[in-house]
Amino acid sequence: MYRLTDKQQDKIKHYNLTSEEQQKMYEAMDGIKSLIDLCGDDAERNGLEETPFRFTKAMLEYTEGYRENPKEHLKKTFDVEHDQLVIVKDIEFNSLCEHHFAPFYGKMHIGYIPDGKITGLSKFGRLADGYAKRFQVQERLTNQIADAIEEVLQPKGAMVVIEAKHMCMCGRGVKKKEANTVTSAVKGVFMTEAQARNEFLSLIKD
Repeated sequence: MYRLTDKQQDKIKHYNLTSEEQQKMYEAMDGIKSLIDLCGDDAERNGLEETPFRFTKAMLEYTEGYRENPKEHLKKTFDVEHDQLVIVKDIEFNSLCEHHFAPFYGKMHIGYIPDGKITGLSKFGRLADGYAKRFQVQERLTNQIADAIEEVLQPKGAMVVIEAKHMCMCGRGVKKKEANTVTSAVKGVFMTEAQARNEFLSLIKD
């Protein structure tokens, strides 16, 4: 079974893995070694011998969102009398498609109309990462962010739009490299008032 060196142990200390989780890490690295062999290369050769560790460590980084509750980022609020649209747009993100573990990436636009309280603008970037750094589908990711804003901030309305490229579509399968996927989630007044939706959509355009 693949075992970690002392140097590798140091590199993953911040994950605070339990003994059971570390055992699973060993098993995962053995699986990656077998996968390299299956693909036709030599997992023992120079350049690949540490790849099982590097890959598993990278997966822990890509999925850091499982080790937090993203909603917590929104709980620091300020009482401000502002009842007009607030938008944070072009928030870059990276995620992994849960069907192929292939990357999908792009940008998201988040808007809300406060109802007596606001939160720090940087919190939306942290919220986005908290949900994106999981095994995902874009539709769920879009809804999770909108639901969190609605639940915690209780605004008059919230709207999220995500634009992304999916390597499971662009780099394999049908290989449509220019294909973009756009999803939206709409809450509150954005559902009932076309003017509010149109204002949001017009402001996020380049």
